[in-house]
Amino acid sequence: MAARPYWKGQIRLALVSIPVEIYSATKSGSTIAFNQIHEPSGKRIKYEKVVPGIGPVDLDEIVKGFEYAKGEYVLLDEEEIEGVKLESKKTLELTQFVDAQDIDMIYFEKPYYVVPADDLAEEAFIVLREALRRSRKVGLGQLAMRGREYVVSIKACGRGMVMETLRYADEVNKAASYFREIGDGDPDEELLDLATTLIDKKTGKFDASEFHDRYVDALKDLIERKKKGKTLNIDSDNDGGSDPRGSNVVDLMAALKKSIGPAGGSAAKAKAPAKKGTGKASAKATTKSAAKPTRKAPAKKRA
Repeated sequence: MAARPYWKGQIRLALVSIPVEIYSATKSGSTIAFNQIHEPSGKRIKYEKVVPGIGPVDLDEIVKGFEYAKGEYVLLDEEEIEGVKLESKKTLELTQFVDAQDIDMIYFEKPYYVVPADDLAEEAFIVLREALRRSRKVGLGQLAMRGREYVVSIKACGRGMVMETLRYADEVNKAASYFREIGDGDPDEELLDLATTLIDKKTGKFDASEFHDRYVDALKDLIERKKKGKTLNIDSDNDGGSDPRGSNVVDLMAALKKSIGPAGGSAAKAKAPAKKGTGKASAKATTKSAAKPTRKAPAKKRA
């Protein structure tokens, strides 16, 4: 494997220890990096490490410090920080197993691939992987890396396993403070049917390759045009300070029907609740009456 492991250690389940290696499952996407430039000279701005009253300093004179009072620091060097003993630096102990759906998606942070460290570890690795798959559970534990300890989850993934770092509870803002003002009334049934039909119409299988960063593409195009000295016509979306929600205040029913289109509209109408007197029973009665021949009234006898 060409990539270097992000972490080496062992997964421990009770008395069983499995040597593993962890690799980052993601990479940075295409980005456009900008530098700060001194416009009059066209030269790049640089930054220096300086101490007030002393001036620039050498990098080897810099250490880490924790401010415990205003202007008062406890100084620590890298060896002292690395010397902090924590078992989870080398061992990920699975202490609990839960259903995957029990963990709110907002807690998941970053994924890593987990593979056996060598051939000897492979058998135990496969047993754990298949046990997780069969039970449909994810294992939870804690792991120290990148200067902090994370809560992590482990689950089966193809021939290997995926570890995901999780946010701690105090790192997640409570949703109630943001959702408090949203009404809790039931939506109009016909509007709900139309919205559901629109979702069904646009439902498909997820394919990550179908999406790309259009903003980066637009920036690349802008840079190429600027390099060629082309004049740019910048269209501003600013309408002079009017309400940004302006055009969203529309007839919701009409907008949903237009989004669905003619075919979807017919389906939505079929889903809509029937009005009084237009149910199946009434329809059958109407059909019967239409099919029943009309008898002529008998002619009256003359006196």
